Amino acid sequence: MFAVLATLLPSITTAYISYVENKRALTAKASEELLGLSTQTARELDLWTKERRYDLRVFSSSYEVTENVDRLQRVNGEAVRSGRAYQRLTDYVNSVRDKFVDYVELLVLDPHGHIIASSDNRPRALVLPPDWQSQMRGDNLLLGTPYWDSTAARPEMVIAVPIRPASGRLLGAIAARVNLRGVGDTLRRFSPGDAGQVYLMSEDGHLIVSSRGSSAELMKLGYSGDDTRYLLAREGRAIQFASATGDRVVGSVRRIPSLNWIVVTEIPTTEAFRQVARLRNVTALIVASLFAAVGALGYFLGLLIVRPLDRLTQGAAKVAAGDLEVDLPMVTGGEVGYLTQVFNNMVSRLRETHRELERLSATDPLTGLFNRRRMMEALDHEVRRSRRLKHTFAVLMGDVDHFKKYNDANGHPAGDAVLKKVATILREATRDVDVVARYGGEEFFVLMPETEGSGAADVADRVRERLKDEKLPGGSVTLSFGVAEFPAHGDLGETVIAIADAALYQAKREGRDRVVLAPGAAERRRRKSREA
Repeated sequence: MFAVLATLLPSITTAYISYVENKRALTAKASEELLGLSTQTARELDLWTKERRYDLRVFSSSYEVTENVDRLQRVNGEAVRSGRAYQRLTDYVNSVRDKFVDYVELLVLDPHGHIIASSDNRPRALVLPPDWQSQMRGDNLLLGTPYWDSTAARPEMVIAVPIRPASGRLLGAIAARVNLRGVGDTLRRFSPGDAGQVYLMSEDGHLIVSSRGSSAELMKLGYSGDDTRYLLAREGRAIQFASATGDRVVGSVRRIPSLNWIVVTEIPTTEAFRQVARLRNVTALIVASLFAAVGALGYFLGLLIVRPLDRLTQGAAKVAAGDLEVDLPMVTGGEVGYLTQVFNNMVSRLRETHRELERLSATDPLTGLFNRRRMMEALDHEVRRSRRLKHTFAVLMGDVDHFKKYNDANGHPAGDAVLKKVATILREATRDVDVVARYGGEEFFVLMPETEGSGAADVADRVRERLKDEKLPGGSVTLSFGVAEFPAHGDLGETVIAIADAALYQAKREGRDRVVLAPGAAERRRRKSREA
């Protein structure tokens, strides 16, 4: 009896601690996974929105759009859908539509919302929000209400940006019907296992698209106003609630500010706590078996269970605090060993995902150069540094001449080869401290610290001459450059970019294949020197 009691008390205590710690660890694991997936999904969709905004702004700022919209013939204030300007506008939206599969239809609207041109032979009427004109005047991205297209059997939504020429006058808007099935594919990548799902809903609780597919019936489902507010009040936490289908689930929600949508990630409660129930049964069996064991065996079993759980709990706390370099040793098997293995695999996947997101957020996938976001961060940093040290730097804005004609004549693979070759030459011709980025389309940007405009112009000339000598699939191409200098041409990053861009367009007007240094740099330096 003494031996049984000596074993029973520590065994029961150890078994209870094991069950509680394992349940806590499993709950933490499920919560961490759900929160991580919802956060990653929100980031992906925010990036998706930024890409759509960028695409439409590039389309709307094209000369083919701004010039031809302004040239359209009008009768009683309404654009006439005929003539050379209308045909060129229609050809442009058709060519763009063929290159971007996410866009079901591209349309050009006048300031009253009337359709001027469309990539569809029989354009359907657009349903725009009542305040769409004020949004266009505010230069915002218009996001329509998602709807189900019964003809094509897919979810769609309308997005639009204003069309503004260099004068700043509002000429209308370029709008697109976007196929949301691609969003569903993104959700499917982040679905928590076979039993879980991720879906999007609007701020009023209506479902939009799910990782399990999309349908008209799905878009009719939703939460009540009270339930939606309940979920949003607990944003960023894993909670139990009733799903839109009525099932009990464990899930988390995350807002997507750029879309005014909400990401909901959920796992059925039975699936989330299946391992906890299994662990409870195994623990009860172990306790029953230990009635016949000695006290020392119970003590050592307690050590074998508690220590790995302590390491697992400490590792989970470090991961929750943002430390992803946790790697727990595998010192035991069984449930705790399996849990440790799952935890290590989860942390490893989080590390890989974090590194990949950092890389994707900073580089252009085609050329490997920095993207525009990373470029602006580097420019802001250099502006602050140069102001503090009273130094100068130069920026280059480069553009491939007649790139669209080259693309049309030789195909996109040849065009991509040109962009990669330009990127390679720019990297080789610049220093390690210089920042080389793809500004957008066929435009490139170079930030050259501690460099005056004349020195940057010499570098641009070397790049331009080298590119002319390159043998490319569709023949040789040329580059035009605009050069500006800080602070001679402005004390803000945006101002220097604008001056360099203006110099680039001057190079285009003067015949292309040349470098233009923005005027006034030497005079401004002399004036500032006299003032100092």
